[in-house]
Amino acid sequence: MNNPFGVLEFLQWNHPWNNYKYPGPAELEKVVRLMQEAGVGWVRMDFLWEDIEPGKGNFEFAKYDQIVDLLNKNGLQVLGIFDYSVGWAVAGKEWNCPPEDNALFIAYAEKVINRYKDRIKYWEVWNEPDSAVYWSAQDGLKSYCALLKEVYLAAKKADPDCKILNGGLANGLGSINDLYANRAKDYFDILNLHFFESPLHKGGIKAVTAYPELAREIMVANGDENKKIWITETGCPGVKPGAKTGNWWIGDNPDEGEQAAWVKKVYEGLLKNKDVEKVFWAFFRDCSGHWENGVDYFGLVRWDYSRKSAFEAYKECSGKWKK
Repeated sequence: MNNPFGVLEFLQWNHPWNNYKYPGPAELEKVVRLMQEAGVGWVRMDFLWEDIEPGKGNFEFAKYDQIVDLLNKNGLQVLGIFDYSVGWAVAGKEWNCPPEDNALFIAYAEKVINRYKDRIKYWEVWNEPDSAVYWSAQDGLKSYCALLKEVYLAAKKADPDCKILNGGLANGLGSINDLYANRAKDYFDILNLHFFESPLHKGGIKAVTAYPELAREIMVANGDENKKIWITETGCPGVKPGAKTGNWWIGDNPDEGEQAAWVKKVYEGLLKNKDVEKVFWAFFRDCSGHWENGVDYFGLVRWDYSRKSAFEAYKECSGKWKK
């Protein structure tokens, strides 16, 4: 449980829109063996509402049972994410629309917690609710915080020992201020942040390490100094020579060597901060044409499961921690 090394990986992806990233047990077992080799302690993954409750009251857990059992058997802890909307609950709107009736979302979250409470104790409510990509009705986190409060209370009733994280915040210090301004302080146990910077930017690592320090100042100002910080997404592309792809949103794509050097800088820099308890690299494995830009190359391993230099860098960092 103390291992600070995490990864974001889409183990639940077995859909046409993600090119069937994990179509069966063999692929899942292969990636879990690689995670163990790298020294991964935590896996952050979605428990997609559309998968689990495709029709109202019709719960389907077989896929997630398989994944959770595999991770549990191999000593990997899970940070589960409750997300996104399902068509029948939002009157045909897009998946990133907040639920029209919070009670429906809460019922799904309760069902998931009750099923896995003997194996999963950490849950995140939505992903990047401060981004219009993932929460279409941006309102300074007002509607999100209302949902967070209700899920938190229901989760603690279902499993008093569970820990709830706010949805990873992606848009800087203003979002942290919004979280507190909407009186959500008592409805998350760990402050959850996302922060990306390019290794090609001069002084980029200073920006990465400064961010949780600045976040901490906001926490202290709001009387919330006793909570820890988890960085549940950070990373950069590592693009192999000759790959034809667009740049990621920050700029030019780093190559695989630059990505590996960045892994070391990020983990060594962030884990010096006693308030940063976990750091999750996004992602563990490359994707195949999903984003159609450098984001497809965020992985520590390639789409074909071959190890990048970044894999060895992560393994080296986690090995030093174990010693």
